[in-house]
Amino acid sequence: MKYFFETYGCQMNKAESSSVEQILIERGWNSVENPEDANLVIINTCSVRATAETRIHGRLGWYSALKKSQVKQNKNPITVVVMGCMAQRLLESLKKQFPVVDYVVGNFQKPFFTEIFEAVENGRKVNQLDETPVYSFASTSYEQGSFSAFVPIMHGCNNFCTYCIVPYVRGREISRSPKDILSEIDQLSAHGVKEISLLGQNVNSFCWNETKSISETASEISAKSCDDKIILFPQLMKMIAEHLKKTNSPIKWVRFMSSHPKDLSDELIKVISEEEVLCKHIHLPVQHGSSNILQRMNRRYTREKYLDLVKKIKKQIPEVSLTTDILIGFPGETEDEFEETVSLMKEINYLAAYMYYYNPREGTPACSYENQIPMEDKKRRLAKIIDIQQEITKTEMKKQLGKTVKVLVENVSRDDESEMLGRTSRDERVVFKADKSLIGSFVEVKIESLNGNTFKGCLI
Repeated sequence: MKYFFETYGCQMNKAESSSVEQILIERGWNSVENPEDANLVIINTCSVRATAETRIHGRLGWYSALKKSQVKQNKNPITVVVMGCMAQRLLESLKKQFPVVDYVVGNFQKPFFTEIFEAVENGRKVNQLDETPVYSFASTSYEQGSFSAFVPIMHGCNNFCTYCIVPYVRGREISRSPKDILSEIDQLSAHGVKEISLLGQNVNSFCWNETKSISETASEISAKSCDDKIILFPQLMKMIAEHLKKTNSPIKWVRFMSSHPKDLSDELIKVISEEEVLCKHIHLPVQHGSSNILQRMNRRYTREKYLDLVKKIKKQIPEVSLTTDILIGFPGETEDEFEETVSLMKEINYLAAYMYYYNPREGTPACSYENQIPMEDKKRRLAKIIDIQQEITKTEMKKQLGKTVKVLVENVSRDDESEMLGRTSRDERVVFKADKSLIGSFVEVKIESLNGNTFKGCLI
């Protein structure tokens, strides 16, 4: 049996695709490069932006034509499964709109994949999936042969930002057992993995109550009353760092994403500064530079509080690199409020930023807000901040010239087969002359020049 995977969206989607793929591999299935050669196609979808769903619509149209062609040629047609956030948002309506889809598997129906795979193997069909919501963390998201891996530690979001659909398609926050997290890390260590990224819709609201053996949210438990039985994100990070040392693990770098500024604590900053294994890079989505817009977004911090947090981080972790998300064109955004975002960017000097303009998501409060910004204004404002960030990025990267840095070698450069591409702890890309036998290894590289947003260096 052969399968083909398409994954769209965030790192969590990539991790979940890998975990589902492991089930197929264990059952003896083989991956193929072309969907035309597959018995089964799985499309893992995203709903964060309308453009992501539009792409899926196009792909489903393509698969519909492929399936019709296979039927005409008396071939066994592919089985098409749609999973992920778009599947959760639309559920049965997606199947009605696109009859090519055989199964729609929402975010709380993943335990039923085994039943689907078994049915495909035996040439039969599952009439209806159990609709009882269930969420369970996969034992591993490891991709065979990979030296970097994602480790989901929590799922869902309780924040309800007014523009965001994630809480509606991912559900409430559920934290994973620290014991299971460490168990997966041990599995990854046995596979020779060198770097892991802890994942969650809001990792720094992780909270596990050992006494109850259940997940709770950080907002339900005051950090001040935290005891040995309650594990919050800083304690989890410390626990992981100590475990890696104790087991002499090959994993030397630990990253995390995504984090919400309102939950990034002083204790977490301290742990990152003290533990060498924790990468000195923090993705800290600000979304906007105006306190008024932040309030209307329901972000639960002000411009001033965010700036104070950044000052704390930079003071305790001088070598830190900060990246962010910026959303412009939110309903009612004035030119002055937009300029507040520009000034915040210039004050903080992010190494990089993911910048996008607001597009309404059905079912979110902001979708019905008055004073929607015209598309031409959103595009103009977005173009301006992209230009500004490009200059800031160039200036920040130039500060690293002449330094010798630790690099994890990732792959062969696409531009020159004699060069390797690697990444630093600060999440910067570096190319340098080296043999491909070093892929998956840590090396020392002296940074000599800058080409676009990539360093060129010399292997030490």
